[in-house]
Amino acid sequence: MVAQLLGLAFLYLTTSTDNFRAHGLSVEPTAPVKISHDWEVVYHDTGVHGVLGKAVILECGPTVPDMYIWSFTRPGTDAIRAVVYNLGKGPRIQKLAERLGQLTIISNSAAVSIEKLPLAAHGLFTCQAFYDLEGQPKVYYYYVHLAVRVPVSKPYLLLSDASPVEGSTMWMRCSLENGTGPIQYLWQHETRGGNVTAFAQGRADIINVTDVSRNHTGWYRCVATNAVNSESSNRLWLDTIFGPDIPRIDVTPFSFTERGYSALERETVSLLCQAQSNPASQYVWFYNNSQVHTGPQYTITKILRMHTGDYACLAQNTYLNTRSRKTISLTVYYPPDGPPSCSVEPALNHSSLRLLCSWPGGFPPPSLHWTGDLVPAGPGPGPDPDPDPDPDPDLHTLLLPSERLSPNSSLFTCVGSHPALGRQAECSTRTHVPASEPVCFAYVTNDKQHLILSCSWSGGAPRALLWWEGPGGHSKAGEESSNVLVLGYGAARSGEPYTCHAQHPLLARPQTCRLTLEAPVLLTQRRRVSAYEGTDVQLTCNLRANYLPAGDITWLNNRGSDVRDPSKYTLLQTSAWANLTVRDADETQDSGDYRCSTSNAVGGAEVNVTLVVKKHPAPPNVTLLRAAYVGPRRDQVQLEWRVETEQDGGWTGFVSEHRWVSERPGRRKSSNGSEEQNGERTGLKDWYRTIIPDPDLRSHTVRGLTPTVTYQFRVTPVNHRTIGHPSAAKSPAEPGLSVYPAVIGAAIGGMLFAGVLTLLLLVFIIRNRNNNPRLHDLLFGSQHSQSRENINSPEDEVVRDGGPEDSGGPSSPGPAFAIPRAASPLGATPASQAPPTGDDVPVSVTITVQATGS
Repeated sequence: MVAQLLGLAFLYLTTSTDNFRAHGLSVEPTAPVKISHDWEVVYHDTGVHGVLGKAVILECGPTVPDMYIWSFTRPGTDAIRAVVYNLGKGPRIQKLAERLGQLTIISNSAAVSIEKLPLAAHGLFTCQAFYDLEGQPKVYYYYVHLAVRVPVSKPYLLLSDASPVEGSTMWMRCSLENGTGPIQYLWQHETRGGNVTAFAQGRADIINVTDVSRNHTGWYRCVATNAVNSESSNRLWLDTIFGPDIPRIDVTPFSFTERGYSALERETVSLLCQAQSNPASQYVWFYNNSQVHTGPQYTITKILRMHTGDYACLAQNTYLNTRSRKTISLTVYYPPDGPPSCSVEPALNHSSLRLLCSWPGGFPPPSLHWTGDLVPAGPGPGPDPDPDPDPDPDLHTLLLPSERLSPNSSLFTCVGSHPALGRQAECSTRTHVPASEPVCFAYVTNDKQHLILSCSWSGGAPRALLWWEGPGGHSKAGEESSNVLVLGYGAARSGEPYTCHAQHPLLARPQTCRLTLEAPVLLTQRRRVSAYEGTDVQLTCNLRANYLPAGDITWLNNRGSDVRDPSKYTLLQTSAWANLTVRDADETQDSGDYRCSTSNAVGGAEVNVTLVVKKHPAPPNVTLLRAAYVGPRRDQVQLEWRVETEQDGGWTGFVSEHRWVSERPGRRKSSNGSEEQNGERTGLKDWYRTIIPDPDLRSHTVRGLTPTVTYQFRVTPVNHRTIGHPSAAKSPAEPGLSVYPAVIGAAIGGMLFAGVLTLLLLVFIIRNRNNNPRLHDLLFGSQHSQSRENINSPEDEVVRDGGPEDSGGPSSPGPAFAIPRAASPLGATPASQAPPTGDDVPVSVTITVQATGS
């Protein structure tokens, strides 16, 4: 069965097809396949689009077949070529696949992946898939029509004429190098202002402009689009040549009458000519057919009435050699200077309003009248109580009573007309009460010679009338908007009000504001301040808010002097307070009354602050327990003490004191370096102090003492600056002969010296045994005659014959050890021994040993 299927497959590869077109491909439908009546062949036809240089996947059924064969048919040919096949032993890629791109088989499927798709892959791919070969085999034919599309390249724009003349014809072409059709072309126009619009779209790559106008000027670009991508060309500038149009003349300042343009005499008049043209026009000005200026703008400074006439502007396009012309008529008038002037003023002692409208100058005189809901005070419009018999024609007045006016804002308009103006001119004035209340304040001149009371009520129309009334005849007549009352420094009365009256024509009753002047009042947080010695104390002084400001706040110390010493005082102050800090307070120097004072134009004030500087509590008593030399040199003394009530605290340190008591005789170096013998000197000198800041110490070593001097020591407790009672004075105990090493050394030396002396004593006794037989017998006992001591030297013989030997020489004082005489341990003296000569009396030997220490 497998062989039959393979035969069928290869039979298909040799079978030709008829042409047919699908998705841009020319292929032919496959001829009928001759198979067994039991078999069934299934056909699938699909189309796939690929992009040149990209990747594409061609599917061969939804499941993996047992066998499959991929083949390729190029458009326009009948040849069917195998590309890859799998007959159950893995895919085999044919050489033909190298021309169709980087072809690979996707794992676990029969799908083909083509990387870097070339144009050669455009055509019909056929996959023959065989399923269930051992059972009921099935055959599938998958026709995949692959269309390879080429992206459009960047187009470039061509213009038949980049600078066409308005009204001419031109064309634009959008050219491409590559791109798969169909291709759509979009034409865009960008104005000078950056506004981009699309004016044409279609498949044509050329567009014709039959009637070029100035509106066509701008940037142009084309956008080419196909099914793959879209590309835009670089923009090109189209410059349309046209003009000039009929000029437009602008007159500044603008004023138009029935006779044309008009201008005010002695003003600067500017004539601006503008004509649409490309390239720009050249302009020539004519006055009454005489050339007067070249350029678009013609300015006449200080125009006079003689400049009235016709002004023409000629515009020329030098590129097209075309021109246009326009003429205007300018009439010079001299109306009144500026617009009408409106004002309002009080009348009849601020009980009425007078409206004034003035528009001087011009010919003929202007026509003026007031408009609004007016209720005149007199029989005719605008009369004063004493009207001018020959009123000024340029001035129009109107008198209104205050009783019928609203205190709120009221608007009055004066309308004026003049033949020199094309329209009426008007001015307006508004009456209103000042927005706020009258404001009063007082201040002192820099030289402190005068007190100024100022009252103001700014704003309002017309201005208000203000006057002062005060005690003691301190008054001043009325003035508008503000009024100043000048008083001598110190002449104001404290606590009595000074009243400022303010009258406005729109109010029935005057407004008032009052000033009550007061002398300054000083406050302090504490009148009595207590502090311990050594601390920084701050004294406060505050100025209570008064209407009339005071001068600087000053401090005087407890001696009435200024506090200027920065090492003792620190002063921080503003206009409302001044704080004085007394640094490192001392009981004797800083205790007392400190005075804070200030003044203003009405009076002065001061406040006293009493500073009490206290000493710190006395510290507890101290007992000096021990004062002893440290070492044999006597130049250091160690002190040890105890605080009596240590659990209560109350001390911050100690003071170690010592003084010279006496000096024992000894050798001291003289001024020339030689040693001299001094006798003992006694006497008391001043105490020398050493500060011990650590309150926890209970011992201290005093160094640098003179060894030959005897000192007294004492310890005094200190609580900050309070010094307690000193302890009882003590002199240090004399050092021992030596400390332990010295004692041991001295003992060993004494023992050695005593041993040597004992040995010498034994030799002496032996040598003088005849002279001191009892002593000899006491130590050695009696012997037989033949066992007597041998005489080994002549000196022994001499001693034996001559008697006892004198030791001679004085002995140094010291402890003496007496050796008593005792009986011989032997029972009797031998018979052959001769009895000793001399008196038979006890012999006493004294050995003196003197121990010396370092």
